[in-house]
Amino acid sequence: MARSVAVPVTAAVLLLVVSWQVAVDGPLLGVDRSVRAAVRTSHREHPSALLDHLGHLLSDLGGGVPAVPVLLAAGGLAAWWWRRAGAGRWWLPLPVAALTAVLIPLLVVPAKAGFARPGPLGDPLLPGQWGWYPSGHTATATFSYGVAALLLARAAGRRTARGLAAAAVVLALGVGAGLVWSDFHWMLDVVASWCLAVLVLWALDRWLPRPGA
Repeated sequence: MARSVAVPVTAAVLLLVVSWQVAVDGPLLGVDRSVRAAVRTSHREHPSALLDHLGHLLSDLGGGVPAVPVLLAAGGLAAWWWRRAGAGRWWLPLPVAALTAVLIPLLVVPAKAGFARPGPLGDPLLPGQWGWYPSGHTATATFSYGVAALLLARAAGRRTARGLAAAAVVLALGVGAGLVWSDFHWMLDVVASWCLAVLVLWALDRWLPRPGA
């Protein structure tokens, strides 16, 4: 199911629709306002320092540190695993991890500058400041942890591979939820980054060889 062509098609359509609505300030942005209103109501009616701390902690997991070091370390570990498995191109995880780290800002920064969307607090962008769409932290987390899991899973057993995939999904969802809960991003900023990462991860999964192949 994860390798079905329906996955990237759905992600691409959703990304295009959301980006179009952000560009024209369309009615779909009402979803963002509704989600933010619900979060603020929850903050007001059920204040919790623990949840607020957890939201910030999850958001921080989408930063360049620790996400990119985890990605690069996973690339090194995967190369070692691939070599033990007898892969001819056992070194391949190393450049894949490095190129992924470079790809994230190349995809996200121009989009942020182009859409120039203000954040949930509504403050106008300062000259030279990037916008909030799409979410850089969400993209960093989903790309980094997703590619790390994919590289390691290629040389792991079925059970371990499933665990790695589940961990990457939980981390990506957790970072997005933390950003929305902490009022750092609109919900659709997060959704767009998830869609973008799905497209890249799906293509990489199709292309990346298995050590024994």
